[in-house]
Amino acid sequence: MKITENFKKKNPISFEIFPPKGELSIDALRGTLDGLKALSPDFISVTFSAGGTGNSNKTVELAGFIKNECGIEAMAHLTCVHSRADEIESIIESLREKKIENILALRGDIITGRESAGFKYAKDLIAYLRGKDFCIGAACYPEGHVDCDSLEDDARYMREKQDAGAGFFISQLFFDNELFYRFLDRAHKAGINKPIVPGIMPMLAKNQIERMIYMCGASMPSAIVRLLHKYEDKPEDLRRAGIEYAAGQVSDLLNNQDCGVHIYTMNKPDIAKRILEMTAQ
Repeated sequence: MKITENFKKKNPISFEIFPPKGELSIDALRGTLDGLKALSPDFISVTFSAGGTGNSNKTVELAGFIKNECGIEAMAHLTCVHSRADEIESIIESLREKKIENILALRGDIITGRESAGFKYAKDLIAYLRGKDFCIGAACYPEGHVDCDSLEDDARYMREKQDAGAGFFISQLFFDNELFYRFLDRAHKAGINKPIVPGIMPMLAKNQIERMIYMCGASMPSAIVRLLHKYEDKPEDLRRAGIEYAAGQVSDLLNNQDCGVHIYTMNKPDIAKRILEMTAQ
């Protein structure tokens, strides 16, 4: 099923997971997938890898397992900046064999010393995929992409992705919902009329948040700063507070827009479960 069908109902819920690392097989994630399946997500997305340079075979294999063994709609991430057209075609064929109909088209991280192999931007991959019978999603950035000079340019690039064939957007993580609502206004003014799904990552540890902020350029609101300061030497308390904070974000988002939420689970179904339980209270 094409993921865009989910947006015919209000507030679909989806999760992101990453493939097993190193020599681990898909079997290592059975418990994770069983836990997520129990939460009845509308779809699960599978990352290409940390840094966007990993083994596409594991992404395809895991997406296929989710779709065909777990009975959950799956979306495979696909990065392009260092990929040739024949490499993209090979991945496309593998996805078709697994009956995967949904792709999140991404540029991927630029590796120092390696040149682009033909796809410089995500919009180039989106245009390439258009007409190949996939439902194509794209990323968006509530606070602007770290490589983008202005929020206005960022909105324009988002429109270019839509014009190239993106059918929906999933946002990068953020910790201040007001920033997301202002972003929605900018996007709509730029002519974005496709669904925009907010992406939420719970704060589980201080070093995790610091790393994400460095990688993504997300800002840290005062409420998060206070939590980090209050529980600096109490990791379990910080974890609980982070889950509560994410649940508050999710509850507010579900009440104020209708595209649902996409939870970055970090392969921890218990975290996703607790967030949804607290949201329903």
